[in-house]
Amino acid sequence: MFTQVAAPEAAVGEPRKAHRRPPLAPYLYLLPAVALIGLWIYRPMVEGFGLSFYDWNLLPTSPKEWVGLENYADVVTNPEMIAAMRNTLVYIAAGFVAAVILPTIAVLLSRKVGTRSKSVYQGLIFVSFLIPPIAAGAVWRWMFAEDSGLLWTAANNAGLDLGNIFRDPSTAIWAIIAIMVWQMLGFGVLVVAAGVAGINPDYADAAATDGAGSWRTTMRITVPLLSPTLLFLGLMAILLSAQWSFPLIDLLTQGGPINSTTNIYYLLYQLGFQSFDAGLAAAAGVVFFLLFGLVAVGFVLLSEKLNFHDN
Repeated sequence: MFTQVAAPEAAVGEPRKAHRRPPLAPYLYLLPAVALIGLWIYRPMVEGFGLSFYDWNLLPTSPKEWVGLENYADVVTNPEMIAAMRNTLVYIAAGFVAAVILPTIAVLLSRKVGTRSKSVYQGLIFVSFLIPPIAAGAVWRWMFAEDSGLLWTAANNAGLDLGNIFRDPSTAIWAIIAIMVWQMLGFGVLVVAAGVAGINPDYADAAATDGAGSWRTTMRITVPLLSPTLLFLGLMAILLSAQWSFPLIDLLTQGGPINSTTNIYYLLYQLGFQSFDAGLAAAAGVVFFLLFGLVAVGFVLLSEKLNFHDN
């Protein structure tokens, strides 16, 4: 007779899986970059926030005086700060037109011209972005120079009296805006052209087959698929317009005349490094950082609702 051997009992529970430690090398590669970001960006931000509660003139031998929220109250009530904020909104509106609306129109119109002509057309618009703002401001100052500038002479011959356009409170900010728009237009054209190039042309071909005209195809297909690019440009226009106007203001008007061209960034520079009011400058910087941060968060949330993706 054969003896029946009992099968071994099954192991209770699931077999234990070996736990592998995450590799350490990728984090070590990132460590220098993270350390530099913390040293040069986040550390000054924290120090600036702490400085906003003090009155200090930046001199190492001068003690800091605790003032609490007094600097923040001055930010809200200071007439110069209010005027700078109002001018900043004007710069942002002009930057939005220059970086979003005009480039979109320019790129969409360029699709109706030949390939070689389109490259030349877009290149002429983009070349202004390659010129450094300081050099551009110097050239425009020479062209608008009273009694000798090229544009001033041409306007004078046409019967228009421009005067000193950068010293007139009613015209100085519009002159700054004109130069800024001329430069930002190239950046917008480059980004919009890249966005249009990434749209599959089969959609337009299918719409044309169904009898859709060019205008309907543009508004129903091209613009919705271009919405991620336009939202990005809109955010950049809001966050960077006042910064791009800073070198032009510093070179051409120094914030004048009568604070008609200053913006928040130039006023922060004046408060911190000309008036040596470090506490007020830090408080204003914190306030505007929070405001622009809220704008950025709003754009991110808006992009999640309005974006159309080419899948």
